Amino acid sequence: MSESMPVASPGEHRTVLLRGGEVHSPADPFATAMVVERGHVAWVGSEGAADAFASGVDEVVDLEGALVTPAFVDAHMHTTATGFALTGLDLSSAASLAEAAELIRAHAAARPEDRILIGHGWDASRWPERRPLTRAELDELTGGRPLYLTRIDVHSAVVTTALLDLVPGVRDLDGFHDGRQPLTGDAHHAVRAAAFGAVSPRQRTEAQRAARLEAASLGIGTLHECGGPQISSEEDFTGLLDLAREEAGPRVVGYWADLDVERARALGALGAAGDLFADGSLGSHTACLHEPYADHAGHSGSAHLDATAIALHVVACTEAGLQAGFHAIGDAAVSAVVEGVRAAAEKLGLARIRAARHRVEHVEMLTPETIAAFAELGLTASVQPAFDALWGGEEGMYADRLGAERARTLNPYAALLRAGVPLAFGSDSPVTPLDPWGTVRAAAFHRTPEHRISARAAFTAHTRGGWRAVGRDDAGTLVPGAPADYAVWRTEELVVQAPDDRVARWSTDPRSGTPGLPDLTPGVDLPVCLRTVVYGQTVFVRPNE
Repeated sequence: MSESMPVASPGEHRTVLLRGGEVHSPADPFATAMVVERGHVAWVGSEGAADAFASGVDEVVDLEGALVTPAFVDAHMHTTATGFALTGLDLSSAASLAEAAELIRAHAAARPEDRILIGHGWDASRWPERRPLTRAELDELTGGRPLYLTRIDVHSAVVTTALLDLVPGVRDLDGFHDGRQPLTGDAHHAVRAAAFGAVSPRQRTEAQRAARLEAASLGIGTLHECGGPQISSEEDFTGLLDLAREEAGPRVVGYWADLDVERARALGALGAAGDLFADGSLGSHTACLHEPYADHAGHSGSAHLDATAIALHVVACTEAGLQAGFHAIGDAAVSAVVEGVRAAAEKLGLARIRAARHRVEHVEMLTPETIAAFAELGLTASVQPAFDALWGGEEGMYADRLGAERARTLNPYAALLRAGVPLAFGSDSPVTPLDPWGTVRAAAFHRTPEHRISARAAFTAHTRGGWRAVGRDDAGTLVPGAPADYAVWRTEELVVQAPDDRVARWSTDPRSGTPGLPDLTPGVDLPVCLRTVVYGQTVFVRPNE
């Protein structure tokens, strides 16, 4: 599997000695220096030993006390949509319906030449009005132009009449609602395809470049792009993979969410996986639950794949040498995935299923039984801790949708780690922003204390965990022989944080030899990225540093 993973173009490599800082490495927990040669880490060690290398390298970099860590891996994102959110209409900061309306009006006025307006990030559950903008209101705000505006979870959208008119038959599709409710299901997918189909190649490439630059500026060296026929387009997917091969920046690993395994392979995907929907989302009331929603009587969400279809897909992917993967959030959807993967294991043998490292995205509603099944089947949990930071807690959206008791069971990272389930962290950007240190903080300070994990475990899930999720066990740490993907950070004193007082005290004592990390206590400033390097090639340098 690792042979098919794309890597950054090696280009012309220089041998570089970095010294005078803090190097986060399991090879030497007190390392202050590192040598990079031919795109790989060649040596890690002490300041005194670094003198022996100084005369034989092309460049010596004085870190001036900065921290060097492995570059982050964002294990789930939508690159083009992220770029549009960065460069276009982003409503994630809108605190009310009126504020959102003003942002839409201003954006439409500033973009008179765009044939379609695309925006993201509204969340009516956080607005005093507790409702989205109606179609009539959007028509007035845009002057009757096509507008596609996704809810923060991207599983529903509000649109203008002009956009609906571009999609014949949309009013007859499942998930079409009157102008007061967002589109969901098939109607939403059809409108999304039309919206992104109307975007010019120039706009798309500009958005992809903006997203990759933003990722690089945050110390992210690898992106797992989750595309698919219901999410983006083949042109968008292959264009992004081509761009990543041709231009410096974070490497891109592509997943194509399609039951057509051969089509995924032909497009250059590592797996027919990612957002292959077993269900929808909690925010849009489309995640598939065993019991109805607390705020939507009698409604239990939508199931898009049953266990039989899941089993057939896992078998097909395993036999083709590709990863299978599914989007599953609700407990009923997670149960269906477990049942399907177990059926595939009965057909092909457990060892083959485990070796394939199939993965499940989001996987928020777990039980002790499904957690044990993930461990047994070797499934990777590709999760987004920022979801809990945004929607968890007694007053959050999870509690609104599920009631407080069920909401407290969501995103049980500590239980997953105890069971031995591999974790890979991501953002699902633009659902939540690219923010790797914030993601680590969200897992270490989970709103439900029993689900917290150590900052070290969270950091590992956001670095090495992302590499393991694509079949690479030789990357994501700064040890000799590993790819030289690293970031340099300005930060305060390093500490070793435990999730709570139940952790043995020796693990937080400097004498334990555990490499330190920045203090991620809520309210403390997060590290600032000074430089990002991918395969030995610098892809970002902070200006004026």
